[in-house]
Amino acid sequence: MKSALHRRFGHPPEVLEAADSPLPQPGPGEVRIRMRLAPIHNHELWTVRGHYGYKPELPAIGGTEACGDVDALGDGVAGFVPGQRVAVVGVHGTWAEYFLAPARSLVPLPDGIPDEIAAQLVAMPLSALMLLESLALLPGQWIMQNAANGAVGKTLALIAKTRGIEVVNLVRSPAGVAEMEELGLPHVVATQDEGWKKAVRALTAGAPIVAAIDSIGGSASGDLLSLLGDGGTLVSFGSMSGEAMQVSSGDLIFKQATIKGFWASRIGSINGKSRTELIGELIRLALDGTLKLPVEATCALDDIKVAAEAALAGGRRGKILLKP
Repeated sequence: MKSALHRRFGHPPEVLEAADSPLPQPGPGEVRIRMRLAPIHNHELWTVRGHYGYKPELPAIGGTEACGDVDALGDGVAGFVPGQRVAVVGVHGTWAEYFLAPARSLVPLPDGIPDEIAAQLVAMPLSALMLLESLALLPGQWIMQNAANGAVGKTLALIAKTRGIEVVNLVRSPAGVAEMEELGLPHVVATQDEGWKKAVRALTAGAPIVAAIDSIGGSASGDLLSLLGDGGTLVSFGSMSGEAMQVSSGDLIFKQATIKGFWASRIGSINGKSRTELIGELIRLALDGTLKLPVEATCALDDIKVAAEAALAGGRRGKILLKP
């Protein structure tokens, strides 16, 4: 079968290659899926670099999420039939024509959700929803996030809007502002503009920002902390800059702020809601059109190097997807 794999860790466009791999055979409790579409996520690129919380044995086929059709069932699998369309997340090797997944991880898909949304329905949106749930916010409270025009940022802002939670969405440039406003998302501030912090304070009109979500790291972490209200929480969700968080000890001490990390893979349930319940909420939001998951481009597995370059490029307005 066709696959996109890497034989060493390194810069994704350099080490990823299209190659033939053996067709996997499902074991007990497993299902073989024929991939329709699979996204390229930032954490998957960090895995290819060898710098993520999970380090695969090499050679390794990339990818952790996809939508596709049930192709073959392992022993003991019930409740699924060949040809059934499903979404899968939290597995390995989805950048291939076929991949294996535990039957318990499959999400049956209703007809009303197109493949382009189904392929990226769970990983980033579920992380955003779980992160929002973990903050236990009330309607009318203010939070703030950087990299707001990324996949998680957009989803978090869209869901927060349905719950009456106010979000300051920080993006880098005016183009990012326009991108968010096209989705109907308010309170967008470009950090390249002089006086952007003053603009944030004007938006909240003195109301405290109770939580801030940092997906960049470096000096951006300190910027968030400087705007956080007393007793607020700064959540480290990612590090797009590749730099350690740079924060003021004075802000941390005198605001009595808390800094914590968030990794959805380590969390089973939040506020009494299971992952299954949360995924059900995402499906409802996708069906009613609230959840918007744009696609920048779709590339064939044979073009994995081009796809990886596109996924790393700035200014994207949507996800890069892979097709067989």
